[in-house]
Amino acid sequence: MNNQVIIFDTTLRDGEQALAASLTVKEKLQIAFALERLGVDVMEVGFPISSPGDFESVQTIAKHVKNSRVCALSRALKKDIDVAAQALQVAEAFRIHTFISTSTVHVESKLKRSFDDVLEMAVGAVKHARNLSEDVEFSCEDAGRTPIDNLCRMVEATIKAGARTINIPDTVGYTYPTEFGSIIRQLYERVPNIDQAVISVHCHDDLGLSVANSIAAVEQGARQIECTLNGIGERAGNCSLEEVAMILQTRGRDLGGVFTNIKANEISRSSQLVSHLCNMPVQSNKAIVGANAFSHSSGIHQDGMLKNKNTYEIMTPESVGLNKNSLNLTSRSGRHVIKHRMQELGYAEHEYNLDELYESFLQLADRKGQVFDYDLEALVFFNNQNQGLDHFKLEYLSAQSGSDVLSTATVKLVVGDESFVDAATGNGPIDAAYRCLSKLSGYQIEIDDYTIEAAGGGSTVASKADIKDALGKADIVASYQGRRYHGMGLATDIVEASAKAFVHVLNHIYRAQRVAEIKHEQQDQQSA
Repeated sequence: MNNQVIIFDTTLRDGEQALAASLTVKEKLQIAFALERLGVDVMEVGFPISSPGDFESVQTIAKHVKNSRVCALSRALKKDIDVAAQALQVAEAFRIHTFISTSTVHVESKLKRSFDDVLEMAVGAVKHARNLSEDVEFSCEDAGRTPIDNLCRMVEATIKAGARTINIPDTVGYTYPTEFGSIIRQLYERVPNIDQAVISVHCHDDLGLSVANSIAAVEQGARQIECTLNGIGERAGNCSLEEVAMILQTRGRDLGGVFTNIKANEISRSSQLVSHLCNMPVQSNKAIVGANAFSHSSGIHQDGMLKNKNTYEIMTPESVGLNKNSLNLTSRSGRHVIKHRMQELGYAEHEYNLDELYESFLQLADRKGQVFDYDLEALVFFNNQNQGLDHFKLEYLSAQSGSDVLSTATVKLVVGDESFVDAATGNGPIDAAYRCLSKLSGYQIEIDDYTIEAAGGGSTVASKADIKDALGKADIVASYQGRRYHGMGLATDIVEASAKAFVHVLNHIYRAQRVAEIKHEQQDQQSA
């Protein structure tokens, strides 16, 4: 049996389903490039039949990603499969992932069919997909609660129909490790053509067992794990990519010599990108990527670490890409220094605009004095979010507040080719700024969620120096006309960061309106 465990990432499909606001195509492409750098073998990037936006993002990613196989999801319906293939056909090679429920409760209550009907649908779907791609994966939804006899019948039939990967999901996170491992073992013992397919697992974390169940499945022969960065996903989330990757790197020899193609030193950066773009902070005690994952507070632990790091660390921070921020840059640093440092941090030239980064760097250096590695990464991230022509631009902001003073904000906002100035009062300087921006833009936006944290260096401020040097990152989720939008802003001043996040939302709304107008015009032309 092959000892490589294929890493199938579904951050952009299952993970994105759980977000408060949908990602833009550009944001999804950023994450896809990060996954490609990380070394994932297959990335599932959307459900094309679900919406035109999902179709566009799948097609865009399929066109640009070259070193990972791009996959799209479809129900066991010909129309779904055709649309998935249409979105993916720009790729050199792609995978179609089709699925249907197999558990008794799903078959009878959700599908209202017999198991034989579902089996026939599954076989038909796989055969149709094989006409469009040599790489077809089939999933037995809710396999963890499917009677083993029915599961064996389904796996055997879909392999015979042409599926080359069979996914056994614990869709509702119901099983425990020995139980789930037993399901995989029985499949290998009872399905005669099992050697013709890779057995995959997709475990959810409802009982906190997704990683443990996935490793138990690998012990029994599964050779693909479906997972997400930071474990994001439906309900309690999915199996965490960074956790299974480091388990297999750290304990792979003890698990029979299994390994992955994951470049572990890209984990931290990829995790931070997903956290920022998805507006889902990583809890401090999260394994591998949490702020406390490599911190030691106990005196006994600290003494042991000074004597031998291996006493309390089974892996090093550097192994997952955590850098020691030893380089201090100032406003006297030139472009070549910034470019060199970005190369050392692992960024290719096409991943950022040096002129834009340097201009932002100088502005920050004038205000902070010293700029650190995590500042540069935060600036790259922020600049990437604001590439292209924005309809709204924040040109000037002044806010006043105090215990005996009514909070007031004065804003100069560029709208298209014109500039407008106005002032407003509010319950604090941020509320005042938001009221003013709403007046100037004409968009009456409702703020659903607002967070502020230190960017780059983590959300926990440890010292006075950290407070002085921290970049504030504001994240908001806002509603407008029944749709939710995510905006973010970066600045040393939290009021300015908050205002930039609001303007980010304004531009999302404007672009969405323009897309709707263009589609309406096209429909009118077609009908005429």
